[in-house]
Amino acid sequence: MMSQIEGVLSIDKPAGLTSHDVVARIRLISGIRRVGHTGTLDPLATGLLILCLGQATRLAEFLAGQNKEYLATIRLGQETNTFDAEGTIVAEKPVNVSKIQLLAALDQFRGKIKQIPPMYSAVKVDGQPLYRRARQGKVIDRPAREVTIFELDLYCWQSPEIQVRLVCSSGTYVRVIAHDLGRSLGCGAYLMGLRRTAVGNHRVDTAIPLADLQKSGWQDYLQPSDIAVSHLPGVVLAEEEAVSLYHGQRVPHHSESVESLVRAYDENGRFIGILTGDEQYWSAKKILYQPGE
Repeated sequence: MMSQIEGVLSIDKPAGLTSHDVVARIRLISGIRRVGHTGTLDPLATGLLILCLGQATRLAEFLAGQNKEYLATIRLGQETNTFDAEGTIVAEKPVNVSKIQLLAALDQFRGKIKQIPPMYSAVKVDGQPLYRRARQGKVIDRPAREVTIFELDLYCWQSPEIQVRLVCSSGTYVRVIAHDLGRSLGCGAYLMGLRRTAVGNHRVDTAIPLADLQKSGWQDYLQPSDIAVSHLPGVVLAEEEAVSLYHGQRVPHHSESVESLVRAYDENGRFIGILTGDEQYWSAKKILYQPGE
């Protein structure tokens, strides 16, 4: 039955669509209502958008927090009110920047940094999204957030445009990096284009373009649910252990090294769900299937 179909779809999102637009199209194509994405991409952005269908939506949280990789195109010499190409240009300055200055400026954004969410964002303050205040011409104080930039490299430079490749923690605003880089260089900048090339160990190279998915059998591209948590180590449980965990009981383990989260399988190799561990026991974090189903 259609309601029993589940799994993961890796989509190469085109520009011009929101993540929710893609979810709506997959619901229409598949006939499945239970569809969720694992990390928002703005309409401006293209690239990897991973969708979970059916029971797999219960695993989305474990993938959403994974590190992201992007290829960003930044336009120096101009600023926009949204910090990206969808906004209105609000400032313009000549670009007198050397490669040495540019590389030195990029150095400031590696490691743990603080970001102030842009006014044109869905972040809520006092229960209201910031973009609603921005559309009213208001600017309010927003608390800074700590994010981590693991890698940030100059990929291409043809003034006034540059391309950078970055790997960052979940929740990073790349357009804020573009804006802050422009301020650091003294000429201003905005995010001109963005392509997400990876989420954790999932890469856009294996994703299916949305237009191609609409033309062919979408189920041919549906991956097993446990693909969403393939970054976690796996353990195999005896049948009695799986039953105990399903009923909310803890089971002892005999491993010297215990990961905080693991994928659990039964003796037949069937994926059961996610467990959390301490020094002595496994406990159920999220069990998707009843043993013996």
